[in-house]
Amino acid sequence: MNQPVSGFLGAPVETDLTRLEADIAILGVPFGWPYPRPGTTAGCTMAPTVVRRRAARLARFRDHWDFDLDGPMHLPRMADAGDVPGDATDGPGNSAQTTAAVAAILERGALPLCIGGDDSVPIPILRAYEGGGPLTVLQVDAHLDFRDEIDGVREGYSSAMRRASEMPHVSRILHVGLRGVGSARAPDVDDSRAAGNLLVTAHELRVRGVPWLLAQVPTDASVFVAFDCDGLDPSVFPAVSALAPGGLSYDEARDLLAGIGPRLAGAVFTEFVPALDVNQVSAFVLSRMMALLSGGVRAVAR
Repeated sequence: MNQPVSGFLGAPVETDLTRLEADIAILGVPFGWPYPRPGTTAGCTMAPTVVRRRAARLARFRDHWDFDLDGPMHLPRMADAGDVPGDATDGPGNSAQTTAAVAAILERGALPLCIGGDDSVPIPILRAYEGGGPLTVLQVDAHLDFRDEIDGVREGYSSAMRRASEMPHVSRILHVGLRGVGSARAPDVDDSRAAGNLLVTAHELRVRGVPWLLAQVPTDASVFVAFDCDGLDPSVFPAVSALAPGGLSYDEARDLLAGIGPRLAGAVFTEFVPALDVNQVSAFVLSRMMALLSGGVRAVAR
């Protein structure tokens, strides 16, 4: 594993996963499965480094009162496992190394909290859960990501949820925050609905409310969060490659993540493009959401 300069939120760094002792392991996944024309998403490879750098400024407030958590910003035992090494041109190699790293974290009884990378990285992350209990995938995203292939690539960022739906250990996907126009065609929408997945637009979430959505998740479910940052409204998170107005507010995202609580089985945040960030607003929001998600998790023996 590639070692970061400092751990997320001041967490100790442990890149030897056979020695990992933690309830939560932060893992950077800079490299996914690229398209021949990666475009702006190529800039996502810098996200893990930039998020850690911004989170370092939050670390000094640990044990201070956190009004979003209604208590001190205590975090579970956390370790930073560094970044999965990769190559911007080697999709198969990146995928294999990512799956191996996440599997090693799970074997040590820790919960992986990952920083992408583009939205192809949830595929190898979710593969690491093979053989475990059924997962409910909560996808926060402006886009469906249910294409079978683009330019001959079947594991790119437009196909993440299609590949996830084919995994036997994924029972259902909740697509949340959908809006505007993206890569999805009518057959993709039909296929996801036919698989029993729930499609929720950002507008519908605003009308029905976060409590309604959380009620769609069984109380005993194991939930994996695949959070594409363009699921948030651009006024909250502008540094993404595919801006779409009308996304989730910060409050909606906070309440949604907080509502998962001990049902959380892992998470990945993707599609942050640091080169598009102004005044580090997006980096701060992402750091904050990760801190809140970590703070809402109680130590669970896995």
